[in-house]
Formats: sequence, C-alpha cells, structure tokens
Amino acid sequence: MLSVPTLWTVFVVNFFALGLIWAYVIHAYPKLVAARFWAGTALAAIVGAVLALLRNESSSLLPLLVAGGVMVFAACLAWMGTQRFYGRAASWRASLALVAGTAGVLLVYIYGYDSRLMRVIVYSIGQSLPMLLMLKLLLAPELGRASPGARLAAVLIILFVAVYLLRIVGSLLGVDFTVGVSSPAATATVLMVMFLSMSINFGLLLMAVERLRSEVADLALLDDLTGVANRRHLMQRLTEECARSERSRVPFSLLVIDLDGFKTINDTHGHAAGDACLQHFTLMAQTRLRPGDMLARSGGDEFCIVLPASTLREAAIIARRVLQVCREDAEASGGLDLPIAVSIGIAQWIEEIGLSPELLLLHADEALYVAKKEGKNRYAAYSSAPPVSPDADGEATARAELKRV
Repeated sequence: MLSVPTLWTVFVVNFFALGLIWAYVIHAYPKLVAARFWAGTALAAIVGAVLALLRNESSSLLPLLVAGGVMVFAACLAWMGTQRFYGRAASWRASLALVAGTAGVLLVYIYGYDSRLMRVIVYSIGQSLPMLLMLKLLLAPELGRASPGARLAAVLIILFVAVYLLRIVGSLLGVDFTVGVSSPAATATVLMVMFLSMSINFGLLLMAVERLRSEVADLALLDDLTGVANRRHLMQRLTEECARSERSRVPFSLLVIDLDGFKTINDTHGHAAGDACLQHFTLMAQTRLRPGDMLARSGGDEFCIVLPASTLREAAIIARRVLQVCREDAEASGGLDLPIAVSIGIAQWIEEIGLSPELLLLHADEALYVAKKEGKNRYAAYSSAPPVSPDADGEATARAELKRV
C-alpha cells in the first residue's frame, strides 16, 4: 500500500508541474487575471503539502495547523480566480475570514480541547465551502451557458466535496483519517483529493483555453480600427438573416453607408485624421441603433447596418437617425472638427433575393448610388419597380426611390 507521505510527495510534484503550466499561461496571456489566482492555488497547495509532510518529522501539531490554513487558502484562491474569470471582484475579505476562522477553530481543537474528530470536521468544512461557492459560479445561469471546461470542473468539485463529506461521516463512525497515518482510509482520502484537485485544475485550464480561443475567434470577426464587425462577420450575419427570412418570410433590411468626401479628408488632413473620422462615426452611429442591429465596416469608408425583422419603412427611420446625429455633430463642432456627412442606401430582403446576401448588397449599393448622385448627405431606398425610361438615369431613378430629408 502506498504510504501517505509518498502520496503527499507526488502531490507536491504534480502541483509544481501545474504551477509551471499556469506560469506559462500568465506569461503568454497577461490579461487573463484569473490565471494568477489559479497559479497561486497551485503554489499554496505545494506549501500546504510540504507542511503536511513535516507533520511526520515533528511531534508538534503546529505544522498540521498551518498546513490546514494554507490548504483552505488554496481553495479560496481557486474560488477567487473563478470570480475574476467571470468578471467579478475577488472576495479577499471573505476568503481571509474563512482561512482565519478555520485556523482559529483548529487551534482550539489542537491546543485548547484536543479532538481529532472536530479537527477533521472543521478542516473538511473549510475546504468544501470555497469549492461550493466556486461551483455556484460555474453553474450560474446568469453567466450564460456553462462551457465544457466549466461543466467538467463543476462535476469534479461535486466529487471533491463528496469525498470530504464521506470523510466527516467516516470520522463520526470511528474511522481514522489522521494526516500522516498510513491507514487505508487516510491513504484513499489523500489519493482521491490529489486526483480531484489535479483534475479540477485541468478543468480550469480548459476554461481558460476556451475563453482565449473564443477571443481569438471574435478578433477574426472584428475590424481592427473601429472595433465593429468586419466584412467577414457581415457576410456571415447576412447569410444567417437571409436563411431566417427564407424560412419565416419575415423580411429584414440593410443599410449601406458611405462617408461623403472621405478621400478629401485623407488627402488634406492625413490618414490619422481619416481614421479618427471613421472611429467617431462608428461611435455616433451605434447610439442610434436598436438592440440586435449590427454595425459593420465593410471596407474603406463604407459601413453596413443589418436590421433584423425590419421593413423598408423601419429601415428608413434608422437611416434618418444616423443622418440626424451626423448633422447635429457637424453643427455642434462649429468648424473646429472635421464634419462628417454620410450617404445611405437602403434595401429590404424580398423573396427574389432568397439565400443570396450579395444580391441584397447590390440593391443597397444601387440605392446608395442614387443618394450620392442626388447631392449626398441623404438616403435612398431601393425599389423593385420596373424602369420607366430607357436611359440610365431614368432606370436608376426607377430602381432606387430617393427619400429626401
């Protein structure tokens, strides 16, 4: 049978390896603050295990007391790391209170009233409480659907707490779980705790990998300059909306927006000024959108707005809002800043478009052409009415019904 000191030695080696892994994650992804707490968990577990080993070399129970406090602190660090992972403040005060409370009660049952049973119960509760709080976070519905890594960690935490619960029940029945005693019960407990602790860390590591992979995927769909969706994301969204409208026969609309005179701004004031204009327009336009609308930069000075479940008339309302905020901003600048004016083309999904987002973009571009031709700083809505004149201008006018504002 494996001895408890041997198992604690393996525990130290394994958590040292985990600490190195978390150290690499911290170095590679410094913005993942949760990794620092989880690395601290590994470090604290190593210290606690070493102190537990010292119990065999000393007749004093002081190493046992300190080891218990450190191991509870390790569990608290895991809980605080999970809080930071989900964007919440780490509960240092609650964690330190739990550690101090556990150590204080252990002190009473070591030097005040020597009770092995109460030490087992107090330590088991001290280890289980932060893990239960961590479990609540991992399964919290308000934080969204749990990732595979979070589900794995949650299942392992349940097993971890179950081991300590069995330890309490066994102690009440007279089974000896004393640290450092080479009994089957003590050996089995340390082995299960070691395995589950390591596995929970792998679940946390999987959560970190999933988060980083998701962030990388999001970056691939965002425009570097403005932070809104890029053309790739736009085409994905248009394809989804076309498929949805094809099934439900509920139309959606698209705005294609072009900044008027943007080339002149770049040529006269430089590309930095042009970039500032694009960023400023993005911020203004987003204030006039509804929840669920998507603003995307399709390239250069051209933007698109996807309006789910919206008719042409509803899209025209959004277009007027965007035009209004740009005009108000230009008036408020008083000539101190570069005024931003836009032209907008509007198109609505119709049955003839089907699953072709490119055709919808073409319709919106034709409407944008009319808005530009008619003087800019306005919008035009695409109409599928047949041409009334053979000349090009007549055809464009028939296909894109101009709305002057």
